Amino acid sequence: MKNKFAYTAIIIASLSLSACKDFLTQEPPLSQSTELTLSTYEGLDKATAGAYSYLASDGWYGGDWVLSCEMRSGNGEKNLGHNSNRYVPELNWNYLSDATSAQWLYTYYTVAKCNNVIDNLAGKESASVSSQDLNNLKAECLFLRALSHFDCVRIYAQPYSYVKATGKSNLGIPYIYHTNPSAKPARETVKKVYENIVADLLEAESIIDPSYCRKNFTSPKASVTLPAIQGLLSRVYLYMEDWDNSAIYASKVIGNSAYSLYSKDRYKTAWKEDKGAEEVIFEAYIDLSNYSNLDVCYMTNPAGTYGDCLCSAELYALYEDGDVRKELYTEDKNAGHCSGHWTLKYSGKGLSDGVDANNTVIIRLSEMYLNRAEAGRRGAQGVDYLADLNAVAELRGASKYPSATIADIQKERRKELAWEGHYLYDLARWQKGVVRTADAFLMQKNANIPFPSYKWALPIPKSEREVNKNLEQNPEWK
Repeated sequence: MKNKFAYTAIIIASLSLSACKDFLTQEPPLSQSTELTLSTYEGLDKATAGAYSYLASDGWYGGDWVLSCEMRSGNGEKNLGHNSNRYVPELNWNYLSDATSAQWLYTYYTVAKCNNVIDNLAGKESASVSSQDLNNLKAECLFLRALSHFDCVRIYAQPYSYVKATGKSNLGIPYIYHTNPSAKPARETVKKVYENIVADLLEAESIIDPSYCRKNFTSPKASVTLPAIQGLLSRVYLYMEDWDNSAIYASKVIGNSAYSLYSKDRYKTAWKEDKGAEEVIFEAYIDLSNYSNLDVCYMTNPAGTYGDCLCSAELYALYEDGDVRKELYTEDKNAGHCSGHWTLKYSGKGLSDGVDANNTVIIRLSEMYLNRAEAGRRGAQGVDYLADLNAVAELRGASKYPSATIADIQKERRKELAWEGHYLYDLARWQKGVVRTADAFLMQKNANIPFPSYKWALPIPKSEREVNKNLEQNPEWK
């Protein structure tokens, strides 16, 4: 039975303050109060580390975020040779309101953890704890709170541009600043949710130490840093069609010497790094101790039990010979009954002999170039958008663009960021429908998803509406 957000988020957040992986086994479960754990800087620091824990889950960046996006958008398809019956509903956009709760729950669990820290920072300075130490924790939590709401609103609401495109209202999600188990928050408008996201990120940018990176994380790229905050701001502003600010924040990251675009040869090996390669700005760290056997690695690996999610023929056809990104797909040569290509972005770090684990990249440098290219082409001042577009294409071994149309930038973005959880939400903000060819798994009636359509905003989970009657369901969903 799915948990109810209204009270479970704060209970779980309270129980999980001291650990990332084993919070559900703390004994006795109610003996460690929120007040006690958050009474010291050490407790606050551990609680902040624990706020990252759900990012790696198979319901978020460890699986569903990437796979649902690719399967729904036309980047992915299924094959008769590899079928565990998973991701068929996603492929067909065939959702029920009692089966859409994962992202909602992970969002508000994470938000509850972040709010617990933010609301308990006051008065914790000491001879060994500076105000900057506390601000760094707050900045991490502000970023994670913003990211959580951003991902959630993209799933359960129409895109930011929907009102302008259709003239219709556009409900978002509740934006939770203070977790209260008895509260029954209503949905805010998408516009207001985005404004709150930006406010959290701008505050985080203003208070974090520019050199801060969380200690004792296996991958420093899995920690919130100033460039991660700036990279997410560039993306959020792009979704808001605030072209100038999107370009400004992309430029801040591009100008940071700590990051560089992968060379053509480096592109083949960078995805196997345990600690984030030179292009990675922020990632969810995943290893053999914190991943599920339903995660993105299993679903995209034909050598394993599953291999359900493979590259669509349409996407694969976009890559030219000589483009290294085409080489990052593999065929299942051991199955004569099966044709198709699987991404190698999740082929493993070499941690085991079988199907392995991979970090999931959330923000990387090439996106910043493509953000800036699109923002410049749409009107941001002072941007050489053709140079930005070719900076990515040429390093990958693709043909140089003689000019940069919006269609060119959209195509390059699709090729570059495929299997990273972008294309579906790009289509939504571009107000472009999904066009696919029906097959054994993809029903004809669901092959093409027009825009606008009610289907672009998934149903608010039934379990949440049962406990909070103020949550209005999205139109046409039961």
